[in-house]
Amino acid sequence: MSTATPTPEPSPEDISRALAEIERHLTEPAPPAPALPAEPDDAGETRRVRQLRAEVAEARHLAELQNDDTPLLLDTPRLRKRRKKAHEAARLHRLGQDPEMRAWQAARMRRLLVAAAMVALTLALAWSTAGVQHFAAEGAPAWSAGWIFAWLVEPFMSIALLVVVGARAYLGTQGQPLNDRKLIRVEWLFLGLTLGMNAWPYLPWSAEEFSLSRLVLHVLGPIVAVAIVTALPIILAAFARLDPTGGTAGGGLTGLTYSTNTGDRVRRTAAEVAPLIERAQILIAAGTLPANPSAYKLQRALRCGMDDARAVRDALAEEAA
Repeated sequence: MSTATPTPEPSPEDISRALAEIERHLTEPAPPAPALPAEPDDAGETRRVRQLRAEVAEARHLAELQNDDTPLLLDTPRLRKRRKKAHEAARLHRLGQDPEMRAWQAARMRRLLVAAAMVALTLALAWSTAGVQHFAAEGAPAWSAGWIFAWLVEPFMSIALLVVVGARAYLGTQGQPLNDRKLIRVEWLFLGLTLGMNAWPYLPWSAEEFSLSRLVLHVLGPIVAVAIVTALPIILAAFARLDPTGGTAGGGLTGLTYSTNTGDRVRRTAAEVAPLIERAQILIAAGTLPANPSAYKLQRALRCGMDDARAVRDALAEEAA
């Protein structure tokens, strides 16, 4: 059987030290709490401040980009469309100066004029048929032999006249105008007969009641026929003297003249773009531009129009050659 060991009682010195230690802890200040990580100072960082800061940053970027003129050098759709039309018009104009094209245009116009003249002559003679029939019938009853045969007078004269006029017109289109005096007299004979037979029943001494309007109406067809027969040989003779090369042929007609400087586009001369050429040469010597720059690079470097850039490119190419 074990016995408990009695705990020794503290001495007065131990008690004094313990009280002194407790008193010291009570009188000393508490240690500071550990510092937390510093947070950013957001004092005054309101929504309005952030918005203004974004606007300032945007303005700086815009000011930097506005100094670049590259967008101004690009062709807009409207300008591109207009340039395309100008390019097409210039090519058509240059094609119109070609002697073969001008000869083809003259031949086409000549055929058109001859066809229109022959149609007008046929209609004019057909218009006078009724007047000639009235003259030739001499009051014969309708559908009688004389009345029917009277309708044939004008057609056979018109056919004979059209034979002569058609032959002269065709030979005129082939450059061989037919100006025989006998044929001309035959033309005027037929035309005179047609005019006389149309006008006679309506002249003051023949008509029961004279009417100027009726007279003019009935002589209109023969007058038009006379005008066409007179004018057509003159027109064809002028076409026969036409020189497709633009010079003078036959000593009479001067051909149309055109400017020979028109190309695929409106070109500028070297004298007009001399300052741009000098600037381009300086940039080439400095190495900013290649030795043979394209029109697009010249346009960007010189900040000029595309037509001027092409003129500078061509001038530089000529100097290099």
